[in-house]
Amino acid sequence: MDTPFHNVAIVGLGLIGSSIARAVHERLPATRLSGFDLDPAVRERARALALVDRVAETAAEAAQRADLVILCVPVGAMAAAAEAVASGLSSEALLSDVGSCKAFVAEELRRALPEARIVPAHPVAGTENSGPDAGFAALFQGRWCILTPEEDADPKDVARLAAFWTALGARVERMDARHHDVVLAVTSHLPHLIAFTIVGTASDLERVTEGEVIKYSAGGFRDFTRIAASNPAMWRDIFLTNKEAVLAMLRQFNADLAGLEQAIVAEDGPALFDLFTRTAAIRRGIVEQGQDVGKPDFGRGGG
Repeated sequence: MDTPFHNVAIVGLGLIGSSIARAVHERLPATRLSGFDLDPAVRERARALALVDRVAETAAEAAQRADLVILCVPVGAMAAAAEAVASGLSSEALLSDVGSCKAFVAEELRRALPEARIVPAHPVAGTENSGPDAGFAALFQGRWCILTPEEDADPKDVARLAAFWTALGARVERMDARHHDVVLAVTSHLPHLIAFTIVGTASDLERVTEGEVIKYSAGGFRDFTRIAASNPAMWRDIFLTNKEAVLAMLRQFNADLAGLEQAIVAEDGPALFDLFTRTAAIRRGIVEQGQDVGKPDFGRGGG
């Protein structure tokens, strides 16, 4: 496949950054990769894994000669990362990111680099693991990558970035940044907040020991612990930077939870059955769109 970009710089070599590198090696072998991470140990590991063709010692060095620079850092670190690449960023280069909060990121990137060509992006993919060893080339296969360009963005830049993510196996969608943040507050941010809360509540129960929580974890709680094991710094930043949308969804959730509590108190079986029927239909829709597998035990293979 023809490469949309000849030289790509990845700043941040954790799960997403290392997965981009692996996917580029596999699907766009003609593309040259440079990379940087603030952590010297991560840079050394990236060299050992041959994640990129050149591991730089600074973000600006990584950006030199790149026609696409992707910031793969927590959203709270986006401004600092953008400032760090500034001196190495060509006027012809496209700057993008992988952050989960697009309105905040767009503002931070534009403030840090007012003259840069910027197209923010969010590959809606990930796992609870982090670090350069956690990445894999198929992470974006069949997943959505949402582009949130500003109104005055060059259509050619948007098209090239869309072609890049398509080449990595993603399904590309374009969306307004603030609308993106509301959608992701529902589909990702609130579920993580609930998972963190449930696992925290279980660990705080005096009548149930931590050993029992671990030993007798049923499928539902076990899946919550997977989500709750996600990168703490990343999720701290997401909740703080997408605060308005998350709080709005949390208020709606609390109202719905109160309604569910009342149905249980009133022993309203039909109301409970109606809710569970509607939620089961949503699960079927997710499986039908290929965003999860419908195998028994979620394809775990038992256990």
